[in-house]
Amino acid sequence: MLSGIRIVEICGIGPGPFCAMHLADLGAEVIAVERGASQSITGEENAAYNPMNRGKRSVVADLKTPQGRETVLKLLEHADGLIEGMRPGVMERLGLGPDVCHARNPRLVYGRMTGWGQEGPLARAAGHDNNYIALSGALHYTGTAGEAPSAPITVIGDIGGGALYLAVGMLAGILNARATGKGTVVDAAIVDGSAHMLQLLHYLTDRGVMQEERGKSVHDGSHFYATYQCADGQYVALGAMEPQFYSLLLNKLGLENDPRFMSQWDQQRWPDQRAHLASVFATRTREQWCELLEGTDACFAPVLSPREAAHHPHLLERGVYSQRDGVLHAAPAPRFDGRRVEPGPVPCRGQDTGAVTAALNGENPSSAWLR
Repeated sequence: MLSGIRIVEICGIGPGPFCAMHLADLGAEVIAVERGASQSITGEENAAYNPMNRGKRSVVADLKTPQGRETVLKLLEHADGLIEGMRPGVMERLGLGPDVCHARNPRLVYGRMTGWGQEGPLARAAGHDNNYIALSGALHYTGTAGEAPSAPITVIGDIGGGALYLAVGMLAGILNARATGKGTVVDAAIVDGSAHMLQLLHYLTDRGVMQEERGKSVHDGSHFYATYQCADGQYVALGAMEPQFYSLLLNKLGLENDPRFMSQWDQQRWPDQRAHLASVFATRTREQWCELLEGTDACFAPVLSPREAAHHPHLLERGVYSQRDGVLHAAPAPRFDGRRVEPGPVPCRGQDTGAVTAALNGENPSSAWLR
C-alpha cells in the first residue's frame, strides 16, 4: 500500500524502529542506518540480528564522521521521510538537523520520536515508557483499587502513544509534501500521544461512566468487566457490559436466578459480586471455562501469553503469528481487501552497506534505493 514511499531511519531503540518497521510492513522502502558492532546500543552479542528491521535494508554508518553524515544526506536526496529518535539537539550537533536535511531535500518529512517532545522543561531529560505515560495521565487508570498502577510494557507509551502516532504523522506529512512540494518536521512525543489516547476516557468521565479513583469504574471495579483466576492458576477475562451479553454470561454460569446479580450497575454491590465470581471461576481450569464460554456472546477470552496465543485456532487461521529463526513475529496489520500483508526478511546488520555505498559513490543517490 505504501509502495514508492522511501524512508531513512536513524536507528535507535523503542518506538522509532517499530514505526519504521510498521511502514516497511505496509510496503514502504526503508533503509535503516545502523551503528557499527562496537557502537551497538544494547551491547548484545546477537545485536547483528534485529527483528525490528524486518522488511528494511541495513546500512552501517558512523554519523560522527563526515563520510557517515554524507551517506545519510545523499540517501535523503531521494527520500520522502527520515525517522530519528535522538534526544533534542543531538541530530543538530551531528550536522543532520532539519535545516541541513531540508537544504538537500525541501520535500523531506523529518520525523522526530521522543518521550517528552522537542520543547518544554523536560525535553532534554532522560525517561522511559512508564515515565511518559505517568506524566500524561495514562498510567493513572491502570491497575485496581489498592494496587500500584501498572501497564503492559511499551504498549501504551512506546507503541501506542509513540510509534503509531509518528507513523500517522509521517504519512500526513508525506501527503502534504506531495501536494505542496514542502516538507515538514513531525514532533511525535509519547507524552502527547498517550494523552491524546485518553480522549475517550475524558468523554466517559464527563458522562459519569468513568471515575478518576481506581476501582470505581466499569473497567477496574465491576464484576462483569474483570479478570479472574482459574483452578489451574491461569486467568480468563470478561467484558460482558451490554445487558444481553451480561444475561447470557449469568445463564452460562448458572446464576441467572441468583438475586445477587440482578442489579448489574449497582456499584455498591460490585465488590461482593466480584468476590463471588472469583470463587466461581476458581472451580474450573482455564481450558474448562473456554469449553463453556469461548465463542459465545458472553464476551469471554482466556488470558494467553504471546507464545500460547500463537497456537490458538483463531490466530492460527488468521496467521497472526509466525516463527522466524526462533523469534516470534506478529503479522503486519491492518489487512487490505481481506489479504494479510507478508512481512519482509530481516537483514543482518550492515548487509546492504556495500551496495548502497557503491551506488552513492557513483553519484546516483536514486539507485541506492534499488534492491
